[in-house]
Amino acid sequence: MNNGLSRLLYHYLLETGMSEKLASYLNLLVLLVGGLILALFLDLVIWKVLRSVSLRLARKSKTNYDNFLVTNKVPRYLAHILPLSILFELRPYTFIDFEYAGNIANKILQIAFVVLTLLIVKSVFRSTNDYLKTKRRFRDKPMDSYIQVFMIFAWFIGILTIIAIITEVQIWKFFTALGAGSAVILLIFKDSILGLVASIQVSINDMVRIGDWITFEKYGADGGVIEITLATVKVQNFDMTITTIPTYSLISDSFKNWRGMQEAGGRRIKRALIISQKSVRFLTSEDVENLKKIQLIQPYLTTRNEQIQSYNTTNEINKELEINGRNLTNIGVFRKYVNDYLQSHSAVNKSMTLMVRQLAPTSQGIPLEIYAFSSDKRWENYEYIMADIFDHLLAALPYFGLEVFELPTSLPKIPQA
Repeated sequence: MNNGLSRLLYHYLLETGMSEKLASYLNLLVLLVGGLILALFLDLVIWKVLRSVSLRLARKSKTNYDNFLVTNKVPRYLAHILPLSILFELRPYTFIDFEYAGNIANKILQIAFVVLTLLIVKSVFRSTNDYLKTKRRFRDKPMDSYIQVFMIFAWFIGILTIIAIITEVQIWKFFTALGAGSAVILLIFKDSILGLVASIQVSINDMVRIGDWITFEKYGADGGVIEITLATVKVQNFDMTITTIPTYSLISDSFKNWRGMQEAGGRRIKRALIISQKSVRFLTSEDVENLKKIQLIQPYLTTRNEQIQSYNTTNEINKELEINGRNLTNIGVFRKYVNDYLQSHSAVNKSMTLMVRQLAPTSQGIPLEIYAFSSDKRWENYEYIMADIFDHLLAALPYFGLEVFELPTSLPKIPQA
């Protein structure tokens, strides 16, 4: 288009007797509307073509990356490039008689190019993020944090470019001025900078992954990590509530990550039975014979009892008092029974630590602690296994003449004088 064509309507209107000012305005309006209609038409046609081509490629392609590009509107944004370019080329002819308005239109089109570029970059990054989340290698990595970092830099450069376009100042002068305003910038973007540093450290040190079960008492979080971004970490608690934790808190405060337990061969059972001290005693010969009826400890009692009797006979121990010499106790035999019971339990992992230990006596009784690992790490199954073990042991205590400590339900009556 040359100047003659752009003023064709203008000259025609002058011949009809219209004033120059009104003719120039009408000429501008027609050219502007015509250019916009042409741009919108091209945008629609190009979008239809690109959508058709992209859908065909997505169906034939072996990877699903192109599916995410379509979902995140990358072809739709690409379709805007040619119409914007045409508007940019038509601008000198459309605003031929309006230099000031032409300069404003030029800045608007340049800003539109910058914004369009940012939208394309954002869509490509988002598509890449969605695609990587489908890969097992990257599924538990904080990819959202890296995407947000890239987009912060992109938007920062884009905003500076837009300011440079509006003020007609070269962009490198803005970067020079950043040195003087660095303190203000650091204050404004403090959380983002802390989040960036934290995200890098969390990723490098492999402190938290998406899907990890973490417990963060300071923020009341106890559940699985569902999202890691530049500023926050989202945890879905077991009551289905969502707790948001600042990312930098993961490196500044203490929290518990249960990943080690989930990747190990079992989940720890660590619970104690509080045995009443009054029920602890030596076993008589009759007690031993009765306990031999318990199959799990029958071999142990037979061998152990023979060893004790042989020792006492050899050393001429006076057995008028049970305390003399070597003896079996009901709590010791019960401890052996618990150990054998756990060894025979199908839900207990025998390759991990397994022991039954007696802790220091307390004012309530003697804690007999079970330290073992269940083979099934799922929460509901773990609780069932632990309850099943202690159900059995609580019911087994009376066979050994032992009692569980309980606080008295009422005060004893004081006899009246």
